[in-house]
Amino acid sequence: MVRVTNAPASRRRRKRLLKRAKGFWGDRKNHVRQTHNAVMSALSFNTKHRKLKKRDFRSLWITRIGVGAKINGLSYSRLIHGLQKARCELNRKMLSEMAIHDPAAFSTVANLAKEALAS
Repeated sequence: MVRVTNAPASRRRRKRLLKRAKGFWGDRKNHVRQTHNAVMSALSFNTKHRKLKKRDFRSLWITRIGVGAKINGLSYSRLIHGLQKARCELNRKMLSEMAIHDPAAFSTVANLAKEALAS
C-alpha cells in the first residue's frame, strides 16, 4: 500500500507558520519546532499587550493632565472632580491633548473646574 503523507497540507501549514515568524531572530524563524513555540508565545503576548497598551495610554494621559493641572494651581483629582461637577464631558485623551498642544484652552477648562468646585 502507498504511504500517505498529506504533503500539500503539511507543507502549507509549515509555510504559514514560517511566514508568521518572519523577522524573528536566529533559529526561531527557520526551524519548525522552535518557530512553532515562538509564534504561539508571540500570539499570546499579542493578546495580552493589546490590553496593556490601553492601560499604558490612560496612565500617560493622566500624567499629562496632572502636570497641566499643577500649572493651573489644581491637583489632578480636584481638576477631574471639578469637571464632573461642571458636567464637562471631555475625556482624558482630549484633556491630555489640550494640555500639550493648547495650554490656553486647557487653562480655560481648569478655570471651569475651579468655579464648579467653589460653588
